[in-house]
Amino acid sequence: MSPGRFITVEGGEGAGKTTQILFMRDVLERAGVPVVLTREPGGTVLGEDIRALLLDHRYEGMALATETLLMFAARAEHLERVIRPALAVGQWVLCDRFTDATYAYQGAGRGLPLERIAILEDWVQADLRPDLTVLFDIPVAMGLERARRRGMTDRFEREEKAFFERVRAAYRERAQCDPDRYRLIDAAGSIAVVQAEVERIFTEWLGRY
Repeated sequence: MSPGRFITVEGGEGAGKTTQILFMRDVLERAGVPVVLTREPGGTVLGEDIRALLLDHRYEGMALATETLLMFAARAEHLERVIRPALAVGQWVLCDRFTDATYAYQGAGRGLPLERIAILEDWVQADLRPDLTVLFDIPVAMGLERARRRGMTDRFEREEKAFFERVRAAYRERAQCDPDRYRLIDAAGSIAVVQAEVERIFTEWLGRY
């Protein structure tokens, strides 16, 4: 049995992750790869309940430690119930956000010391890290405008522009520091242009396997 692969998809608000991750799944399935599509926070019954708490406007001002620990609680359940079992039987997991988002949002965005996130990462994940991370990068103003056109915003999407600038900068820095794992895509173009770049990246990456 060939080993499963763990692919994560990251990006700020309005970057088009939801649309593009469905296209990614199609690209992989056309290549004969068995795919499990999931998301964070969420991916399990418990994880989705935690997601609802994290995004709910009633909890504006949630303590940063609470927010971060809830993220990792959902992640621990996700790993136990979905991600590790799928990888163990040779399936490929395609996940909308993972721990890079915690470094970007709770770390850079909210100011949580990165070493605290690293401790939780090591505890919850052990040695599991994504094999590939696709980062959809978009100027913050453009992304927020796209997000607001979708309608009602969640607790995170109501943050100030400066918060999202810090998030974007953190993502870009992480991509620069780990070019073997990250593939950065300019998400400002049309859906078709972005999909063409996604397909190029996946075709190249699949060639390794």
